[in-house]
Amino acid sequence: MTVVRYDPFRDLRTLQEEVNRLFSTNLTRAFDDEGIGRGAWAPSVDIYENKDQIVLEAELPGMKQEDFDLSIENNVITLRGERKFEKTDETDNYHRVERSYGAFTRSFTLPQTVSAEGATAEYNNGVLRVTLPKREETKARRIQVTGTGAGATQKTIETTAESGKAKEASGGR
Repeated sequence: MTVVRYDPFRDLRTLQEEVNRLFSTNLTRAFDDEGIGRGAWAPSVDIYENKDQIVLEAELPGMKQEDFDLSIENNVITLRGERKFEKTDETDNYHRVERSYGAFTRSFTLPQTVSAEGATAEYNNGVLRVTLPKREETKARRIQVTGTGAGATQKTIETTAESGKAKEASGGR
């Protein structure tokens, strides 16, 4: 007769595994063929702008350019790819795997002020940098206004098509 040791947490672990399986983001198996856990991974992204452009920077450590795809469609920029677990040797026995692997998709809606036609992307040292130029009509421009007559002053009006607001600066003649 075989003696089976009682594990009081077995049922709790089984319940947790079932809940994880039901709520996994890609609704696939939680472990791959080697038993390595696949976490829900998405690359970290920073988006910032200056007066001429909007820049998106995504961290994709350990990935090659062939591992991800970048597209812009209907004013939405989409980054998708997959980071695969590569077992280097069959004799390797991993004690801990903390890095996440798997497929990811990140999408961001671009403002109407951005032109997708002049977009550039470069990938260096695991960081993808996408530069999206702003449209010319949204950049601020100065308009010189001069006048004649009693008490005429010279005015400079700064306008921005994006906001529709104008700032006025007066100067004496």
